[in-house]
Amino acid sequence: MAQEPLIRLVDLHKSFGKLRVLDGVSLDFHRGQTTVVVGPSGTGKSVLLKHIVGLLRPDRGEVWFEGRRVDTMTESQLAKMREKFGFLFQMGALFDSMTVRDNIAFPLAEHTGMSRTEQKDRVAQALKMVGLPNIDKKMPAELSGGQRKRVALARAIVLEPAVVLYDEPTTGLDPIRADVIDELIIALRDQLGITGIAVTHDMHSAQKIADRMVMLHEGHIVADGDPKAFHASDNDLVQRFIKGEADHEDLEAIRAGFEK
Repeated sequence: MAQEPLIRLVDLHKSFGKLRVLDGVSLDFHRGQTTVVVGPSGTGKSVLLKHIVGLLRPDRGEVWFEGRRVDTMTESQLAKMREKFGFLFQMGALFDSMTVRDNIAFPLAEHTGMSRTEQKDRVAQALKMVGLPNIDKKMPAELSGGQRKRVALARAIVLEPAVVLYDEPTTGLDPIRADVIDELIIALRDQLGITGIAVTHDMHSAQKIADRMVMLHEGHIVADGDPKAFHASDNDLVQRFIKGEADHEDLEAIRAGFEK
């Protein structure tokens, strides 16, 4: 018997004014897998993530998590559900005025009844997982970009979530630091069974961390498969995205702009 998906999106539609961002998107996400969502800027990738945790509600369609309908939940129900999600924001989003320890402990203080000692122990465990023990007293300004991203990841997993949402996890990092983040995402899946959903433009990272790759374009899914099948797609848009090639219309427009 097939396992029920952890997250299910059913015929999602979302527009902002006249701009149609999601146009009938249906996707299932299964436990313990990392799904990477790619596509040109403005195609609804981050909007998709926001629907999963109820930060946006669809104009039409359904969102399900663990067999419960998300898009009809009350705000208090959503708040409780979101405790099962970790978020790694694009730029880390650490609180500059807080130490590393207090940044990571923030979700514990907000959502649990843990004592300060228990919080300290959990923070130490999370920092150890991301390979940064003994930096808990430092301020974010004292850290490198890669360290800040790893601290943000420690904060994302400190509540021991079932799912982590990664929004451009390697943006702003050099290839070596980006690879550290990729390895951490893989370890969280393999060692803790965390389900991951990553939005990224980094095709090298996507290839490495993905069990499955999905491409969004103009509100529709145009490709969906494991990395090998995705890279073998005969869809021209998919191939241009993989290779980083501009489309012919853009190239013609640039050339025309230089004509006398």
